[in-house]
Amino acid sequence: MAEKNYAFYPGCSSQKGASAANYLTSVNAVCNKLALRLTAIPDWNCCGASISYAGGSELSRQVLNARNLALAEKHLPGQDVVATCAACWLAARETREQLVASEPLRADANEALEVAGLEYQGKAKVRHMVEVLIEDLGLETLAKPVVKALEGLKIAGYVGCQTNRPFGIAGESFENPQYLDRLIEAAGATALSDYDQKVTCCGGALAFTEPEKSQAQIKMIVESAYDQGADMIVTPCPLCQANVEVYQSQINEKQGTKLNMPVVYYSELLATAYGASAKEAGLDGHLIAPDKLIDAAEKR
Repeated sequence: MAEKNYAFYPGCSSQKGASAANYLTSVNAVCNKLALRLTAIPDWNCCGASISYAGGSELSRQVLNARNLALAEKHLPGQDVVATCAACWLAARETREQLVASEPLRADANEALEVAGLEYQGKAKVRHMVEVLIEDLGLETLAKPVVKALEGLKIAGYVGCQTNRPFGIAGESFENPQYLDRLIEAAGATALSDYDQKVTCCGGALAFTEPEKSQAQIKMIVESAYDQGADMIVTPCPLCQANVEVYQSQINEKQGTKLNMPVVYYSELLATAYGASAKEAGLDGHLIAPDKLIDAAEKR
């Protein structure tokens, strides 16, 4: 398989000790099997995410992301920029769409970037890791390296908001996207097609400002997975993963429930199916241990 090269935007949450460090661990394991080479953009900066919406101007948010794109164009020319974090991907993709469409906006951003000796030319495309897997490789290719088919595992594919709207994956429905279910099936597991919370918001940053609202959302997401007989929830979004996993204990304390549903990344599922150990697949980085997936990883 010929190696495919991408300019990689790691994002803050994937850094060592951060909330999604295990996500990057599993992505690296998957890329090694699929001959995908992710080269980190030199000197990348935070995309701004929700903080820039709350306290910064539109231009400052655009410049944060345009700087990363300009660095990719300068140091990794001709390579698409790939992000694993849904929020990072959305911020960078939105910036690209706006700056490519508007010469005045691009001129304003480049005026700010000029101080750092940079210019964004609009050449670098922005992709989510899932887009790369689905659109550049395809499901048949993703299934080929499977050595530990995950038969018997029933999985609720939780897409969430940010990888679904406003851009989404090519050809997918906003109301009922199928790509995550197909990824689950490529790993040999069973995707629960009747899971009705697939595109429900997890509450996002409301987890901090209005926790009751966010936790009501999370409770529905988890209970629906239980109703469908799921062994775990799988998601492509670090914020969805963190919120839905972390707040189950608080919901239990407040409401007397007994939620204990593992929430893992699609890449952990694929890495396990490709033969990675539990540690190599990032399965040791969870508050709610995905025991059935860990058992599958440790089988010889």
